[in-house]
Amino acid sequence: MSSRLNRLPEVILLHILSLMPTKSAVQTSILSKSWRYRWTLVTNLDFYYNGRHPSDERSFIKFVARVLNSCKTSQVKLFRLHLLCPKVRSLCVSKLIDKAVRLNVHELDIVSPKLDFPLSMFTCKTLTKLRITHKFNHYNNWVCPSSVYLPCLKTIDIARYSSSIINVFKLIHGCPVLESLSLEIAKRNNEEDYMFNVPALKRLKLIFRSRTNYVINKVVLRVPNLEYLFVGGVLHSVFVMEDLSSLVGASIACYKGMVNDMWFELLNEIRGVQNLSIQDVQFTSPLPVFPNMKHLELKGFSQYGPISRFLESCPELKSLCIDEVVGWLFKCHVGGMWGWETARQRCRVRAWELPHAPLT
Repeated sequence: MSSRLNRLPEVILLHILSLMPTKSAVQTSILSKSWRYRWTLVTNLDFYYNGRHPSDERSFIKFVARVLNSCKTSQVKLFRLHLLCPKVRSLCVSKLIDKAVRLNVHELDIVSPKLDFPLSMFTCKTLTKLRITHKFNHYNNWVCPSSVYLPCLKTIDIARYSSSIINVFKLIHGCPVLESLSLEIAKRNNEEDYMFNVPALKRLKLIFRSRTNYVINKVVLRVPNLEYLFVGGVLHSVFVMEDLSSLVGASIACYKGMVNDMWFELLNEIRGVQNLSIQDVQFTSPLPVFPNMKHLELKGFSQYGPISRFLESCPELKSLCIDEVVGWLFKCHVGGMWGWETARQRCRVRAWELPHAPLT
C-alpha cells in the first residue's frame, strides 16, 4: 500500500494529508522512512478535542504545540482548533494561535470555552478568514486592542458572542477589505447603538439570540456595497439603513410565534430588494410595497392570509417558493375558471402562468 502511494506526485500526497485530521496525518509517519516527516509539510492543520477526558487536556495542548513547532511549510492555509473542554486555559489557546500566525496562516477557525487572542493576530498580514465560536457564553473574555490592522481579512464569522460589542467593532474597523461578516450575539450588554460602517462589505448576517426586553436604540448600516443581508433571532432593534444602494437580496427569520412591529420596520427599510426569504415572521402592520421584488421565499407560513398579503405587495414577482405549508387549500384563477389548488400548485401558477391574476 505504501509503495502505491509513493508513486503519486508529492503535491497529491500532501493534499491528501491536508484533508485529514492532523492527528491522522502525523500517524502516517510510521508507514516508511519517506513518510516519516512528510506530515510536516501539510498546509491544513485540523485539531479537535472533545473534553471527555479532562486529564488528557495537557497532552493535547502539547501535541498541537509540537506539530506547530515542527511545521516546515512556508504558510499554513488553515488552522482549525476546536476545544470543548471547559477547563482549558485561555493563555494556552493564545500561544497556539500565535504560533499559527507566525506560520503565515490564512484561515483561523477557533472554538473554545475560553478565548484570549495574541496581539500578533490583530496585525496578521496573511489572514483572510477568521471564525470564532464561543462554546460557553459566560467565558467570553477576549479583548480587542485599540490598534488593529488586518489588510487581507475578507471574512469574519463570530458565533455565540456575549461580551462587549466594542471589541467586535474595533476588529471590524481594522479590516479595510472586509467583504463578509457574520455575527451571532448571544447576550446583550449596555451598548445603545450598533454602527456598521464598512465600505467594502458585501454580505452581512446578524443573529440576535438574547430573549430580553432591553432595546438597542439603533442598528445603523452604512454599507454602500452590501449585496445580501440576513437578520434573524429576537429583534429588539430599530434598523436604520443609511446606505443600501447595492442591496439585491435579504433573508429575515425570527423565532416561531414572535410578533414584533420591528420586523415590519425592517422590511420597510429593505423594500427595494429583488430577492427575499421570510421565515416564521408574523406581522400586525400592513406590508410595504416591494416594487423590484422578483423572487420570494416564504417558510413557516400556515395560513393563506399572510401569503396573500405578500403577493399583493409584490407587483413584479416572477417566482414564489412556499415551504412547510401543508393541509390547506385556497382559491385561484386558472384558464378563466375558479378552482382550488394546493399551495405548491399555486406557487407554480404565480411564478409562470398568471403573474397578474386577481386574488380574492
